[in-house]
Amino acid sequence: MRTGKSIVELAKELERQQNSKRDFVADTRAIELDRDGQTLKLSGNGAIHEASIDGQGGFKVNTHCHSQIGDRIGIPRKYYQRMLSEAPVLLSTNVNYWMRHNPEERMLRTLDGRARAFLSRRYRTLDNYDIGVAALEKISDAGCQVMTSELTDLRMYIQAVNFKVEGEVKKGDIVKAGIIVSNSEVGAGAVKIEPLIYRLACLNGMVMPDYSLKKYHVGRNKKGMELTEDAAAEFFRDETRKADDKAFFMKVQDLVAAALEQTKFEKIIERLRDAHEQKIESTDLTKVVEVTQKKLQLSEGEKNNVLSFLIQGGDLSKWGLANAVTATANEHEDYDRAVELERAGGMVIELPQTDWKEISTAAA
Repeated sequence: MRTGKSIVELAKELERQQNSKRDFVADTRAIELDRDGQTLKLSGNGAIHEASIDGQGGFKVNTHCHSQIGDRIGIPRKYYQRMLSEAPVLLSTNVNYWMRHNPEERMLRTLDGRARAFLSRRYRTLDNYDIGVAALEKISDAGCQVMTSELTDLRMYIQAVNFKVEGEVKKGDIVKAGIIVSNSEVGAGAVKIEPLIYRLACLNGMVMPDYSLKKYHVGRNKKGMELTEDAAAEFFRDETRKADDKAFFMKVQDLVAAALEQTKFEKIIERLRDAHEQKIESTDLTKVVEVTQKKLQLSEGEKNNVLSFLIQGGDLSKWGLANAVTATANEHEDYDRAVELERAGGMVIELPQTDWKEISTAAA
């Protein structure tokens, strides 16, 4: 399990971001990408200028927001990135042309004066602060200990373990019940509440995606404000949205409690024991891991780490391979990717028998 922020550090940063973030809704004809290719400018009221990084209504665009702009107006990513690095004026010309000629209303999410997301107006703003508060209350009630948490440009993560609930996969191999709560404020995924298996032998975390619960950020298609082609307006939640959100956050608490149920944990333990009984038949571990790489879309470096951890662990089974993947997660510098690899470990456990047969019998 990769080290991140303490729960105190997370709480402080969530509160800071809650006070700094601003959302705007605009007709795309009121949005312009500057000639530097790095700054979005909005036409509108004083709130826009107040929130911008330069006091002129300009917001520096991060990588994720750039990708959303390109995807929305139909510029292939490689070409978009090439224009951004080599021909920013050409990029500006392209973006602004399509913004004006295919007008629509979009939501621009900003933080610290920077543009971080370019989204549908219908995007439901379920914020990290509210999700975190709702989840942590139930995590505390369940007696769980928060092991690690993080806020990246894309997502918030909270990983907690209940040390009072445990199971034994094989003799001496103890795992504890846990949970991971994640959310994206910028359109990079749903609210997810997933069971987490915490292995004491190596302190690895394994996410079980097949047992996850999730909610997408799609709201009602309500206007709520009048826009013109030369102006943008700050987005505020109306009373209906606030009432819907309150009900949703209560549901989040129910889902957190459900994810920590003893009966669900026992079902997962049975799957893990079964995985330990499914042995790797091939003597060519390099080939085994190469096939695994293709199934899980691992990088070359990740593949090499999985092979190393599989050999070191000495457990040549589906359970052993899954743990080699989650051990690789601990080594990753990128927190988002580390969690993806923790999920990939759970995916190994849930592999269909035909896919597992292909991996376990792989030969040169």
